[in-house]
Amino acid sequence: MAPDVMFYLAIILLGGLLAGRAVKYLKLPNVTGYLLAGLLLGPYVLGILPSDLVLKLDIIPEIALAFIAFIIGSEFKYSYFKQAGLKVVIIALMESLVASIIVFGTLMLFGTDFQTAIILAGIAAATAPAATVMVIKQYGAKGPLTKTLLSVVALDDAVALIAFGVALSIVSTIRNTSDIGPVMSVLAPLIEIIGSLAAGIILGLLFRLVLRFFKKESNRLIITTGFVFMAAALSNLLGLSSLLTCMALGATLVNIFAESRSIFTLADTITPPIFLMFFVVSGAQLDITVIPKIGLIGLAYLLARAAGKILGAWGGASIVKAPATVRKYLGITLIPQAGVAIGLSLLIFKTYPDIGVQIKTVVLCATFVYEIFGPVLAKIGLKKAGEI
Repeated sequence: MAPDVMFYLAIILLGGLLAGRAVKYLKLPNVTGYLLAGLLLGPYVLGILPSDLVLKLDIIPEIALAFIAFIIGSEFKYSYFKQAGLKVVIIALMESLVASIIVFGTLMLFGTDFQTAIILAGIAAATAPAATVMVIKQYGAKGPLTKTLLSVVALDDAVALIAFGVALSIVSTIRNTSDIGPVMSVLAPLIEIIGSLAAGIILGLLFRLVLRFFKKESNRLIITTGFVFMAAALSNLLGLSSLLTCMALGATLVNIFAESRSIFTLADTITPPIFLMFFVVSGAQLDITVIPKIGLIGLAYLLARAAGKILGAWGGASIVKAPATVRKYLGITLIPQAGVAIGLSLLIFKTYPDIGVQIKTVVLCATFVYEIFGPVLAKIGLKKAGEI
């Protein structure tokens, strides 16, 4: 008798946990261990997780990405922007968008098709804050660079979600131009973005209303999960961006509900196993036989994104007249990339498999490299800035 899905889920959870602990001895972030566990357990190496099972588990990335977007939305707190001012926003926009622009230009120069290039450009904006924050905590870093870094990584995943949402809308419009006409082909991406944000705001207002009648933490956890699922489901039903809707849901809640921090803390209590399964399943989906075919594109993405982050961070910091240490070293501390980028690559794989296979492979391979060398570069930057 073949094992059932529950058995494989247990293998994913326990295998991922052990791998995450093992890579700590190599001073690597947990996410690297989770991805390696998935790769080893997956159908392309040991074959413990069958390929048909991996396809059946595509609901896990959807749930994980919905929660990631919801939690990122909590960073859009008005009081934070009022305190931090426009300086951090300008730096975050510059380092994210310059990375996207350079990746897009480089990939087009190497002959990559437009749709693949623009999607990878949107994904390039994202940074993995976990690895960077881990380095800061491990070495007790303090100073202007550390302060700026923590503020920027809180915002640039939000910029990445918006950039990816725009890129996906453009690709969707290109594929449907013959059906919707030239005028709507221009308006469609804008309508999708505005509609997604509006849906998230409306659900956020309803979320706040429902919370008035439920005070127990267990009930509020159920409500939170229900609204995150509802935001993602309605977006898919209406042809909107589930990422932007979930992000708008979180942003609305954090600005209209005084106890919003407790809601996001509750969400954090259920996300660890979801995120672990998400990374392990992502690793299992990495088809290593495709890697040689995307070698040039993968290398171009890897180097162009790193160059874009460094150049964009320097440019943004120069515009706002940040201290010299911030201008020089912020860029290399923003190299790590993981959760959001992987989630976006899996989303495009599910939506448009014809370009998604290549995109997913490029992002997963880049993630392995970034997560191995990213924390080391972050440590070097903080040390050179004299903040360790």
